Amino acid sequence: MKAVTAIDQLAESYDLVVVGAGPAGLSAAARAAELGVNVLLVDENPAPGGQIYRAVTMTPVTDRNVLGTDYWRGAEIVARFERSQASYAGSCTLWSIGPDAAVPEGGGFEIGLSLDGRARLIGARQLILATGAQERPFPIPGWTLPGVMTAGAAQIALKSAAIVPAGRTVIAGCGPLLYLLAGQLAAAGAEIVAVLDTTPRSNWLKAAAALPNFLRSPYLAKGLRLMAKARRSLRFVGGVTGLAAEGAGKLAAVRVERGGSITTIACDTLLLHQGVIPGVNLSNAAGCAHDFDTVQHCWVPRLDDWLTSSVPGIAVAGDGAGIGGAESAALRGEVAALSAAHRLGRFDARERDREAEPLRAKLVRALHGRRFLDLLYRPAPQFLAPRQDETIICRCEEVTAGQVRDTATRLGVTGPNQMKAFLRCGMGPCQGRLCGPTVVELIAEANGTTPAEVGYYRLRPPVKPVTLAELAALPQSEAAVKAVVR
Repeated sequence: MKAVTAIDQLAESYDLVVVGAGPAGLSAAARAAELGVNVLLVDENPAPGGQIYRAVTMTPVTDRNVLGTDYWRGAEIVARFERSQASYAGSCTLWSIGPDAAVPEGGGFEIGLSLDGRARLIGARQLILATGAQERPFPIPGWTLPGVMTAGAAQIALKSAAIVPAGRTVIAGCGPLLYLLAGQLAAAGAEIVAVLDTTPRSNWLKAAAALPNFLRSPYLAKGLRLMAKARRSLRFVGGVTGLAAEGAGKLAAVRVERGGSITTIACDTLLLHQGVIPGVNLSNAAGCAHDFDTVQHCWVPRLDDWLTSSVPGIAVAGDGAGIGGAESAALRGEVAALSAAHRLGRFDARERDREAEPLRAKLVRALHGRRFLDLLYRPAPQFLAPRQDETIICRCEEVTAGQVRDTATRLGVTGPNQMKAFLRCGMGPCQGRLCGPTVVELIAEANGTTPAEVGYYRLRPPVKPVTLAELAALPQSEAAVKAVVR
């Protein structure tokens, strides 16, 4: 691995640029480099691993039982990448993707990068976006109070700094991560007073048809171990239908609704989680077509069998292509790398297919039974589209659920881009990453349509915040200078 620590150390152009150093990005970059491709891997974090294997090479958590066996498998993926000849730029943000005007149409891209406070534009013949997953937004009344965090944020603090929440902690939501995090935090010494499960009981019936495949999948044993470990020592409360964070200036309690009954649990920290969805901001801004996946209930890039998007030269691998977990992410990263190497002329289609065959077989096994989890842990409608009008759904611009509903019904707004013009939701630093899914749900509910019919934000670069000073310091092309002088 060749470490890039300053923006000047980047080459003018690379055969392949991989975005994201999680299991998909690391595997894609390593495989491509092993095939002789000139690769650059860029990642916003200071160390490789992504969210799943965050800080796996430098975590201060030395007791392996705390984070579990699956987490430490990430060290092997990182080690393989470090043995490769790929270049690696950590703490580096990619903020734009556009066509490269210097090459024929479809022949390459110009990408904007920021590293150590300086920006630069470089070229890439092929791109693999391995931007992973993000937590599904979980807006409830009071979720902006200090003391309320996402479960993923708590896990990041644990992995990267060995920090656990202080005082009485409540974890709420649904999905496998709920059990995993509860077990990890408990093992690390956190005081968890309750785990509130919002999984709708009706989901069990919907998921029943997928149960036989799940029973033969690798998820079963892992899931049972997780549940048994967490339930042995923690208080689980199922059937939760409503939540609200309460307190004056900071969190003091969580209000819990279970059907017709309401209780209050005093706590200092509330961790929210409603599953994960693909991070599609970058693929969206790059112009890739997306479809609404009705099973995982989220937007996913439209991809072919080689994970190539609708934009020639851009592939999407890992959980950013659809939620499948760490093992499938690494395999999909390798498949995307083989395809990119083929397009770059490293080998013919026959050899590409032969190399991909064992990967595809493993991928089928890794995803076997996934549908059951997707159906079982689909969030309840009241958590996808908050019922209380005062609930803030866009934290950047402080837009409430009531404002979105009112604008949709009274002014006849039918899509998120139109909503953005009226309320500014999606115009803050996160560029709609947090509010987008909820805005879509609220518009669909208000107008009696579906998220697929509503559509999603039309995003444009810069996808991540970049300063005016960085933009102003970019080298000016002759055409750009002439445009201003005239």
